[in-house]
This record gives sequence, C-alpha cells and structure tokens, in this order.
Amino acid sequence: MDYTKLAERKFNDAIDHLNSELAGVRSGRASSGLVDSIRVEVYGQSMPLKTIATITTPDAKTIQIQPWDQSNLAFIEKAISENQNLGLNPSNDGRIIRVSIPTLSEETRSQLAKVVKEKAEQANISMRNARHEVLNTAKAEQKASTITQDQLIKAQKDLDKLIDDYHTKVQKIIQDKEKEIMSV
Repeated sequence: MDYTKLAERKFNDAIDHLNSELAGVRSGRASSGLVDSIRVEVYGQSMPLKTIATITTPDAKTIQIQPWDQSNLAFIEKAISENQNLGLNPSNDGRIIRVSIPTLSEETRSQLAKVVKEKAEQANISMRNARHEVLNTAKAEQKASTITQDQLIKAQKDLDKLIDDYHTKVQKIIQDKEKEIMSV
C-alpha cells in the first residue's frame, strides 16, 4: 500500500475544503463565493443560491444575482439579508438583485483575519488526523507482518515530510487571504 498517496488524497481534500471555506470570507472585494452557498428556501426546500440563480461580479464592489425563476427574487433577497455572517444589504430591482460590498473597517479586517487563521488551524488539524489514520493503518499492517519495521519507519518519515509540505501550502494560502483582507 502506498501510504503517501493515501495521505496526499486526504490532505488535498483538506486544502480544497479550506479554499471553499475561504471563498466565503469577505475581503472587501466582490466574489461570487461570498453568496453562492447561502441556503434559500424555495419550492418547499432549502437550496444553495448557486443552484437557483446566476451569480456574477460586474465590478470589484458589486455582486449581481439573476434568478432563473423571477418568483424567487424575494426569497433570495431575504436569505442574503438574514445572513448575519456577511452583513450585506441586497437591493432588488424586480429582475436582478444587486449586492454592494461595503469597505471593511480596520476592526472588521482584523476579525476576519482571525477567522481565516481559525479555518487554517481546522485544515491543519484535519491533515494531522489524516496522517494519524494512515500511520495507524501502517502500524496495523506491520503488526500483521504484511510490512516490515523498516517499511513502517520509511512510511512515517515520508508522512512527516508530506505533512510539512502541506502545512507550508496552508500557510501560503492563509498569507495570501490575509493580504487580500488587509489591503484597502
């Protein structure tokens, strides 16, 4: 069994999850990732906004949402305005919903930077747990005599190097997001 490939798959899942979580963090710049996962109550069920509307960013400070069914305008507007994490105020012109992204205050920027660091720590914890699982699998195989002690030690060293590389990737992602948040 190739333990590094197994761990790498799990690490990549953690990185992908981190990137999707960070897409929803406001940075003072319009991004469809801010609103596309907002849940909207339509047709008797809760659906992500991206499944019922087209989301575009015509400029750096505006998100434009055009529902495929015009009867959903009020539901979309309500879902966006009720989302306390974003604090956005949508405007409805009868066809399209426009959301202006306000400039972030210094206090808000520092709070968002803390949120970003928390999300990074969650990704790091997820990767450490994945490394632990893979290592336990290798140890179990070594006890069952399907691999040797030397193979176990090599797997452990490879996993340690791999997780260090992925922690560096997480740090780079976080630095880039913090720079984006802190830039005015």
